[in-house]
Amino acid sequence: MTTLARVQRAAAALAVGLGFTLAACSENPTTAPHPASRPRAVAAQATSREPIEPLPEVPALDRNVVALGRRLFHDPRLSGDGKVACSSCHDLARGGSNPRARSLGVNGIQGLVNAPSVYNASLNFVQFWDGRAATLEEQIGGPITNAFEMGSSWQKVLAALGAEPSYVADFAALAGGVTEANVRRAIADFERTLLTRGSPFDRFLAGDDQALNAEARAGYEVFKSVGCIACHQGRNVGGNMFQRFGVLGDYFKDRGHVSDADYGRYNVTHHEADRYVFRVPSLRNVALTAPYFHDGSAATLPEAVQVMARYQLGRKLGAEQVRQIIAFLGSLAGEQAPAGAKL
Repeated sequence: MTTLARVQRAAAALAVGLGFTLAACSENPTTAPHPASRPRAVAAQATSREPIEPLPEVPALDRNVVALGRRLFHDPRLSGDGKVACSSCHDLARGGSNPRARSLGVNGIQGLVNAPSVYNASLNFVQFWDGRAATLEEQIGGPITNAFEMGSSWQKVLAALGAEPSYVADFAALAGGVTEANVRRAIADFERTLLTRGSPFDRFLAGDDQALNAEARAGYEVFKSVGCIACHQGRNVGGNMFQRFGVLGDYFKDRGHVSDADYGRYNVTHHEADRYVFRVPSLRNVALTAPYFHDGSAATLPEAVQVMARYQLGRKLGAEQVRQIIAFLGSLAGEQAPAGAKL
């Protein structure tokens, strides 16, 4: 049985997008004490029982390779028209994404799906909405050669980099010099450093009871009790499973204009059970990455929360519940790359 089938069988109705579900997965959610009541001395011990974990330390990687990756990440010469860089769609000053429903690629061509955040992407179990790349290194080749995105080829990219003396010097430290494998490695290692540590919620998990206000704490309890936690848990608050978009409602029928991009995982496996299935996104920094969903159809976080409630829960959440959940989601935003980080 596939991982997807096991999850569907166990939970019956789980969600994608912001991930609301029918059943809560927290332990004894109706009797668990409110976080505000826990003694500070045992707060750190309590975190081991929480379904969400703090982000890990930034990995110790070769600084020169990371610096090279940062430079490549911001270099439009990796695109066919010399105008689109990785950072064009994944703006580190905008939550690692951008405010367009679908990004603009070479020659102003509109992409097919919403650009997910590059922050904490190294913690996702697969890359892309449809999970077609297993690693960051594999993912990097997708946009570079995609006609809707950077519209180039590895031959052109390597020729451009090889013609730049400073790049040749930087690549000299890597075995083989200017190669496709080294470009992939450098960008991937840079992205592995993009962990947004230090969020208020992570500080709360570490035992700082003052890190969250009352509304955010209440929002976390609602998040668990209504079942969001079934799809959004662990270090990345998501990013570790596939799930169907539309359980108690036909989102795509109601939205209309269904395209191949809406088929999600089906486009990779061609299994009917995978139609409308996507990788559950991370919710870290989600308050900074509007619009939402693979199609960018939800312009605001309140709208996204209600869409998920309708199509995954089959209900409308109260205004206070939505407000509390959003307060909790806002507490997941951590430290982002400093301004002027381009090299």
